[in-house]
Amino acid sequence: MSDETTTDETAAAETTAAQTVAAGQVPAEASATASSMPAPATKDPRLPRLTQVAAFRDFMATGWGTPDRTPPTVDGVAAASAQHRERLSGAFPGRTLVVAAGRAPVRSNDAYYEFRPDSNFYWLTGCTAEDAVVVLFARGSGHDAVLYVPAPAYPGETGFFADAAHGELWVGSAPGFGDWAEALQVTVRDLASLDSDLAGERDVLATLAGSHVHEALTGVATSAALWQTLSELRMIKDDWELGQLRHAIDATVGGFEAVIGQFDHAIAGGGERWLQGTFDRHARTHGNGVGYSTIVGSGAHAPTLHWVRCDGDVNEGEAILLDMGVEARSFYTADVTRTFPVSGTWSTEQRAVHDLVERSHRAGLAAVGPGRAWTDFHTAAMEVIAQGLDDWGLLPVSVDEALSAEGQQHRRYLVCGIGHHLGLDVHDCAKSSYEAYQGSTMQAGMVLTVEPGLYFHSFDETVPPELRGIGVRLEDDILVTPSGSDVLSEALPIDASGIEEWMRRHRAAPTGSRTAG
Repeated sequence: MSDETTTDETAAAETTAAQTVAAGQVPAEASATASSMPAPATKDPRLPRLTQVAAFRDFMATGWGTPDRTPPTVDGVAAASAQHRERLSGAFPGRTLVVAAGRAPVRSNDAYYEFRPDSNFYWLTGCTAEDAVVVLFARGSGHDAVLYVPAPAYPGETGFFADAAHGELWVGSAPGFGDWAEALQVTVRDLASLDSDLAGERDVLATLAGSHVHEALTGVATSAALWQTLSELRMIKDDWELGQLRHAIDATVGGFEAVIGQFDHAIAGGGERWLQGTFDRHARTHGNGVGYSTIVGSGAHAPTLHWVRCDGDVNEGEAILLDMGVEARSFYTADVTRTFPVSGTWSTEQRAVHDLVERSHRAGLAAVGPGRAWTDFHTAAMEVIAQGLDDWGLLPVSVDEALSAEGQQHRRYLVCGIGHHLGLDVHDCAKSSYEAYQGSTMQAGMVLTVEPGLYFHSFDETVPPELRGIGVRLEDDILVTPSGSDVLSEALPIDASGIEEWMRRHRAAPTGSRTAG
């Protein structure tokens, strides 16, 4: 990784910090620490500050062509975003609305994690610019949208070589205001003008992503009502969004194929890390990356609900749980889980657990449809789990007592939720009201997961020894349709025999060929 302060004694970092503070993008005290090494108390002639060398500035100002500054956008996003803005506009007549893209969190000093725009911001704009802000100005019976992006630093400006956040020598080709406007079919202005443009607005609602706030918004409180409304609007996916989700899910199925093809490498010593790396590389190649931290849990790690450490061995005879999702380049993500026998063949105990989870899963899938209560799939899946555990003698009470609100003993082996909305976020629409989410009925256009499981920990002494250390989850992504439902991830089998056969095909000839847009 290049050191942005080596060539001129922290000049790049100091210039960037000063410009950033001037633009009101981060607190001064935070910017002052964004450096990879200390500044000298006095000038050091061995390391002159390039911003202060006139000959260097003059030489850097000329002789540059114009790179391709086409913004990174996804086909169809401009029209889809415009429709999304119209939907939001109708919910808040007469009120000016502000949604910020956010900023990449700091990893350490001047090193940052990869930037991903706030999901609400992207839903409204299709823009991937860090620090950008979209404002829907209340005008008449509707709104006029303006996208504000930070000004890029081009040849002829000192920031071209000294601004590590916006200079093209640091960040690569940087789209200008006109480039973004043409790509997204929306009015685009300099972020520096946000303060003056908002000065006359009195009734402003905002969602402000991350910990930093532009100075123009320091007096604007984050609106829970705006956040909730955006979350609830995003519950119903339009055709463009469904296309993005299908891309992500298809690519995820390809990722499962790629991972199965690497089982022998994992057994030979690569372990869970090897399989995690295989999927994560696939996700980055065929999408934007992973939609959440990949879970690879083999053997006794499988019952751990979020085993994202992925640092264990993979051994013959174990069952391995893979919970993985590709995030498409439009940021829509899949979320799919399957459990496999590492050897390719289930043991008697593993198959018994898998068969019970499969019955529960099928019951849950059958309960998904328009007009059904959101809780229906939960209830249907849990009834099967409770009955199965009772058949095995694992419940200390009757099935009815366990299923009652005062019991829930079956949940010892399944403490997590078994379904959620899916979209731009893996746990989508989380800021919705309870009444619009768990207390609602399912509607056509919703995309959700159904994911029952059984998790028998190796140290759980209520479980027979032969079941300890077995964890099984089945998770599919489902679209609610006007007449029922469509399992978008059905390319992956859910029955034990089908999984064995699928493994034989893809372990011998891995493809991993499905892609996401």
